Amino acid sequence: MPLGTLDRTPPPFFRQGPSALTRLVFFASAAVFLMAADTRLGIGKPVRAVLAMALHPIEVALLAPVRGANNAGDYFGGIALAQQEAEAARAEARQQAARALPVEQLMQENAQLRSLLELRDRLALRSHAAEVLYEAPDPYSRKIVIDKGEQAGLLQGSPVIDARGVLGQVTRLYALTAEVTLLVDRDAAIPVLNRRTQQRNVAYGAPGSDGMELRFVAANADVHDGDELLTSGLDGVYPPGLPVARVVSLERRTQNDFARIGLQPMAMADGVRHVLVIDPIGTQLPPRPEAAASSASPAGGRANPRRPMPAPGGRP
Repeated sequence: MPLGTLDRTPPPFFRQGPSALTRLVFFASAAVFLMAADTRLGIGKPVRAVLAMALHPIEVALLAPVRGANNAGDYFGGIALAQQEAEAARAEARQQAARALPVEQLMQENAQLRSLLELRDRLALRSHAAEVLYEAPDPYSRKIVIDKGEQAGLLQGSPVIDARGVLGQVTRLYALTAEVTLLVDRDAAIPVLNRRTQQRNVAYGAPGSDGMELRFVAANADVHDGDELLTSGLDGVYPPGLPVARVVSLERRTQNDFARIGLQPMAMADGVRHVLVIDPIGTQLPPRPEAAASSASPAGGRANPRRPMPAPGGRP
């Protein structure tokens, strides 16, 4: 070694393995190979699974203080929220109690007035829960089939409703199933009552659409967009007060005596799974006087026998 120079090479005693550059190239190549193999072949998935299983207790131990702090915060926050909800519930209960007092008084007065006027009580509607099986495969009508029929006690003409309003009417009965004609069918009709004006009319199914219409309404009639139509209950089939449809279009023509009124049904068959079939209210009403008189007459006789006509110029 020349004088004045510094030898930077380690002595032969400390030389071990390949050089640093060789190790860098080797490990870089191995890392690239492992990444490519893991991406293509997924060889690192078992290794990661083993490592995750081995490190899971350590993760749980490290997360225990954080979870404890979160649980404590949730506990105290839940207590405060529960207290607020309890106070709100007590306030709402007080308000409902204040509203219930006059309602109870009005119900008592209503019962007294009904007994004074000898009015009958409201009918207790009999109903049957049913499930929609499928839509009838008839392109010219709108009907559905339900899983209850004559054996379940269903009657011909029974109204069918869902949570939103009147859906249709039972028009054909079988032993185990029934066919329901929807209100949007072109042959369907239902008596309705305008909630706002208390005017009565009849709503029909609109042909070629999923809506309904009011027919034979004067052009100057008091009908506005958004008016809600309810069942009137005058047909002896539908109970009064059930939602039927809403006015969505109104066209008044000066050259025509009638207005063109389009309706949107409250209840639609699309997406309906469960329905309620109500017995017609006519089956729960007292018999008509004519029917009562005919039933009271003798079995073989006639209610009002007609006297024979006298012969001309002689005795009967």
